[in-house]
Amino acid sequence: MTTRRTARGTAQGVGASAPRPDGRAKVTGRFAYSSDLRRDGMLWGATLRSPHPHALIRRLDVTPALALPGVHAVLTGEDVPGSRTYGMKVSDQPVLATGVVRHHGEPVAVVAADHPETARRALRLIRAEYEPLAPLTDPEAALAAGSLVRHVRIRHGDLAAARERAEVVVAGEYEVGMQDQAFLGPESGLAVPLPDGGVELHVSSQWLHTDRRQVAACLGLPEERVRLVLAGVGGAFGGREDLSVHVHACLLALRTGRPVAMSYGREESFLGHVHRHPARLRIEHGATRDGRIAYVTARLLLDGGAYTSTSPVVIANACYFAAGAYEVPAAAIDGYTVFTNNPPCGAMRGFGAVQSCYGVESNLDRLAAALGADPLDLRIRNAMRPGTILPTGQAVDGPAPVAELLRRLAARPLPPREPYDPRAMPGGVGNATRGESVRRGVGYAVGVKAIGYSGGVDDGSVARVTLAVDAGGPVARVRSAAAECGQGIVTVQAQIARTELGVERVEVLGADTGAGDAGSSSASRQTWMTGGAVRGACAAVRERVLGRAAALLGTPAGALALDGGAIVRADTGEVALELEEALAGGEITAEHEYRHRPTTGIDPETGQGDAHVAFAFAAHRAVVDVDVELGLVRVVEMATAQDVGTAINPLAVEGQIEGGTAQGLGLALMEEMRVEDGRVLNPSFTDYLIPTILDMPPVRMDLLHLPHPDSPYGVNGVGEPPSLSSTPAVANALRNATGLDLPRVPVRPEHIAGRAEEVRPGTT
Repeated sequence: MTTRRTARGTAQGVGASAPRPDGRAKVTGRFAYSSDLRRDGMLWGATLRSPHPHALIRRLDVTPALALPGVHAVLTGEDVPGSRTYGMKVSDQPVLATGVVRHHGEPVAVVAADHPETARRALRLIRAEYEPLAPLTDPEAALAAGSLVRHVRIRHGDLAAARERAEVVVAGEYEVGMQDQAFLGPESGLAVPLPDGGVELHVSSQWLHTDRRQVAACLGLPEERVRLVLAGVGGAFGGREDLSVHVHACLLALRTGRPVAMSYGREESFLGHVHRHPARLRIEHGATRDGRIAYVTARLLLDGGAYTSTSPVVIANACYFAAGAYEVPAAAIDGYTVFTNNPPCGAMRGFGAVQSCYGVESNLDRLAAALGADPLDLRIRNAMRPGTILPTGQAVDGPAPVAELLRRLAARPLPPREPYDPRAMPGGVGNATRGESVRRGVGYAVGVKAIGYSGGVDDGSVARVTLAVDAGGPVARVRSAAAECGQGIVTVQAQIARTELGVERVEVLGADTGAGDAGSSSASRQTWMTGGAVRGACAAVRERVLGRAAALLGTPAGALALDGGAIVRADTGEVALELEEALAGGEITAEHEYRHRPTTGIDPETGQGDAHVAFAFAAHRAVVDVDVELGLVRVVEMATAQDVGTAINPLAVEGQIEGGTAQGLGLALMEEMRVEDGRVLNPSFTDYLIPTILDMPPVRMDLLHLPHPDSPYGVNGVGEPPSLSSTPAVANALRNATGLDLPRVPVRPEHIAGRAEEVRPGTT
C-alpha cells in the first residue's frame, strides 16, 4: 500500500565526510592489529637473519636450538616443501637462504617455541658459519658489471632538431636517498593449520590474492587449501606488497600442527621489507630564450638491492614521467635498475615517480636561473594540458590542470614573518638561533603520475553485495578482498552502497581470499577499481529488487527508485513500498567485476605505447626558514593544489594529502636509511627520523574537483600525488634561501652549515 511518507535519503553516502568505522577503536587503543592476534596453544615464531650483506653459508647446525626446552621446530631452506623462492614479478627471493646470502638481514632459519623469549634464545643457539664475500654495493659498478634488472628506453620526437632549436641548455646530477615506508605496525601474522592439511593465515597485506599465490607455491599446496584473512594493518605505503612473515609462519604451523604467531620488532622490520629505491639522476633541459622547453634527456639509475621485487615496474614508472608535467616536444629517457647487495627495494608511495619528479623539478629551477626567468612562470608556460603528447606517445585525454594548480598556489598569500619566538625558529625550542643568520626561501614543484596499473596489465576488482532485512531493518552487506591499510577503502565501500541502495545500514565484511580478487591497495587505484565493483554489484541488486517491487505494485520498474530504506516513486519520492515487503521473498545478492579500459605495453626500443588509464596531478609551494650558519631548517608552510576528481569522502581526501605531504617533507629533510658496505646503520626510529607534529607546518589546501570521464562518479586517485611534488618543493625552497646547489635529498645540516660565504640572500 502506498504511504504518504517521503523518503529521507542517506546522510553518509558519496560526497559526505563519513566517519571511519575503525577510527574510534584506533584512537582508543581497542583496534586489533595483526600483532594482537592470539589462539589457544599458540607458538611464537622467530627468524635468524644474516649479519653479512654477501656471504657463503658454510655451516648451519640447528641441533643445539632444537634441544632447548620449549622449542618445537627449527626450519631451514632445506625444509621448504614447494618453491624455495617467491616474488611478485619474478620468483627469485629465497624463503630461507641456502648456500649464499645476498643482503644484510636475509632470513636463514626460523624457530617456533612456546614463548617469544625462548624462540629468541633458540636463534642464538643455531650454529651459523659464513664465508664473507665482497659485496657489490655501488649501482654504477653493478651496471658496469651487467647486474641489470631492467633497462627502459623511451624516445620521443626529433631530438636532433630540438637540440638545434635550444638556445639555453642546463644539466644537473641529483641523488635520492633510500627511504623507508616507516609504517607504525611492524610485520606480523598468525598461521593456523587446518584439518585438511591446509593453512589459514591472518596477516597484514596489501594484496591477499597475490600473497596466497606465492605462499601456496612455497608450501607445495593448491591455492584452495591456503586461505588468507586480512588482519589489522598498521600502515603500508607499498612496504606490504611483498611477503614477510607469510611463508615462515605457515611452514612452522604446518610442521608443528599448532597456530604460530610471528611479529617483528622495529629493527627487524627495517631489515624485513623493501624500501624506496635510492636513485642517481642526470637531467638535461634545452629551451628557447623565451622559456619554451625544446627537449629533455634523462638518465635514471635505481638501486634495486638484492632481489627483483617490483623494480621492473618502478623503473618504468620513473621513466614514464621523467619529463615532468610539461609539454616536451622531444625526449630521450633511459632508466636502469640494477641488482646490488644492498637491502631489497620495491614499492613505496609514488612508485618511481617520486625520484624522477625530484630530478626534473630540481633541474627546472636551474633552467629558470639560466634563463633569468621566474621558476613559477616557467612552469606555467610549459604546463601539460589535455591533448599533450607524453614521451610515450600517449595523448592525455582527461583533465590536466597543471597551469591552474600552479596559478592557485601563486594566488595564495605567503605567510608573514613572525616576531621572534624560539618555537618559530630553525632549531625550535633548542633556542639555537635568534634569527641573525636565518634566510627565507620559497620553492614550487608540480608532479604527475598514472593512476592504476599501466603497461598492459589487465586490472580488475570483484565485489559482492547483498541487500537483506534483519531485526534492525534493511541492511546492505558488502564483501570484497580490498585491503584496508588505513587509506579508508572500507568507508568508501559503505558510502557507495548507501548511495546506490538508499539504505543507511551497511556492513563491510572482513577481507579474505574467499572473496574475489580486488587487486592491490596500491597505485592509488582502490577507490576507482573496488568502488567501481561495489557500484556495479549494487546496480545489479537494485535492478532485481525494483523488479520485484514493480511486480508487486503493477508499476514499471523504471518508475521506481530505492531511497531512505524504501521503494519510492521516482518522480515524487513518495514511498510506494517498504523494503521489507520487497525482500519478503528473500535477500538479493549480486557480484560484479569492474575493469578499466585496456592499456598497452610500451615498445622495448622506443618506449611508445598507450600505457596509462588516467593521470593525477599535484603541486606544492614550500616556504622555509634556514639558518645558514647552523644548517637548521624550519618549514614554515606547505601549500598544495591538487585535482581530486570527485571526492567520495572529502575529509579522507584531506588526510591523504596531508599524509603524503608529510612523507615528502621527510624525504626532503630527514628520512634516509643509511647503508654502508651493504649494512643498514640506522634500523630504528631513534636514528631513522620521521617528521613529528613539531616538524610539520600548516598545510594549506586548494582542491580542484574535475570529474574524470572514465571512472565511477568521476573519482581520481589521491593518495600518491602529494608525495611527488612535496619533496622538490622543499628542496627548491632551500636552494632559493641559500643559493646552494643541494643536489641530494634528504638535505642534512652539514650540506648547508659552514658554507655561508656561498649563500645569497633568500626571498621574502
